[in-house]
Amino acid sequence: MAVLWTNSPLTAQDVIDSVPAERGWSGNTVKTLLARLVAKKAVAHEADGRRYLYRPVLARSDYVAGESRRLIDRFFGGRLTPLVAHLAERDALSSEEIAEIEALLKALKS
Repeated sequence: MAVLWTNSPLTAQDVIDSVPAERGWSGNTVKTLLARLVAKKAVAHEADGRRYLYRPVLARSDYVAGESRRLIDRFFGGRLTPLVAHLAERDALSSEEIAEIEALLKALKS
């Protein structure tokens, strides 16, 4: 999806060429993934001669919002505070991140 959000429409070969080699995905894997994304209506495709051009249907921000909500619902009972507490307890938040969260909270209160 990141490849399509960055630049689309793309052919399957364009997507294959854009996937980082360290992923180790074959061309068939990418084509299967594209077919599944089309079936889920996350990606649309249109014929361009003998090939298809793929483009995202979901905006990246909408996808991230949905996945974030599912994560919070699944692991933290729909509450954000336990997630932040978990990260803070595990020393997963840097001083800079804590400052960013404090600034965000201050802005939200205003």
